[in-house]
Amino acid sequence: MAADFVDGPSGPLEVVRSGRGEPVTVFAHGMGASIPSTRPYASGVSGTRVFFHFRSHGRSAPAFDGWDYDHTADELLAVSDHVAATRALGVSMGAGSILRVLLRDPRRFERVVLVIPAVVDSPRNSVGLVRYEAMAQASRDGDAATIRAQLERELPASARGSDAAQAWVDQQTEVFLRPGMAEALRDMPHAVPVADVEALRSLELPVLILAQRGDEVHPVSSAERLAQHLPNARLEVFDEHGLLWGHRARVREVVGEFFDPPADDIR
Repeated sequence: MAADFVDGPSGPLEVVRSGRGEPVTVFAHGMGASIPSTRPYASGVSGTRVFFHFRSHGRSAPAFDGWDYDHTADELLAVSDHVAATRALGVSMGAGSILRVLLRDPRRFERVVLVIPAVVDSPRNSVGLVRYEAMAQASRDGDAATIRAQLERELPASARGSDAAQAWVDQQTEVFLRPGMAEALRDMPHAVPVADVEALRSLELPVLILAQRGDEVHPVSSAERLAQHLPNARLEVFDEHGLLWGHRARVREVVGEFFDPPADDIR
């Protein structure tokens, strides 16, 4: 996979492509995550897969001009327009960014997948706010130990202690310490992607929503609220073992079939 850069509203955004041809699908990660964290969702998807880093993540430019879903939607749109993406998958913050883009232009994507959406029309719950306030302080202080400890607590019990889990913690800790991340962790938990949840009823495109039980930072209730208001949505709820830790093969299958359904099953 070759890395490239696309001009974003606050500076260059790192972009990585794989596959070729059409359709083109863009993958948007969550807060404090990275391109590698979204790649597993793409393994069963045909055509060209485009991954990018939001501001202050990866090798994208750091940003200190405030954080909200208008900013992240602008960046998602800049990448999507540059690569002519017709489909999108977003995780957490990435899912909210897709919603904000669609509320601006309901026809911008043909199909989307929203993975563990954290919020809809109200800010994060108290668990999420406490978590991100602690992470923001640790990011400001350069306190890698506190960040690591928090990330390790959030791992499914079945994954803790494995080499893969430790590699993931190392990778995510590095992201949380990047310039601009303290501002992101301070601002984004108070932001919402949807001002009026009733506006979602106008979005007629097919939507797949993936949720995970036991994730208090990304509660199933947020996914259910979206499914109730999006007219052509399908909700899949997985157990507490983790989408990619305990159900990677099934997630790959569900996402792949949704993006590339049989000809007689296109919704």
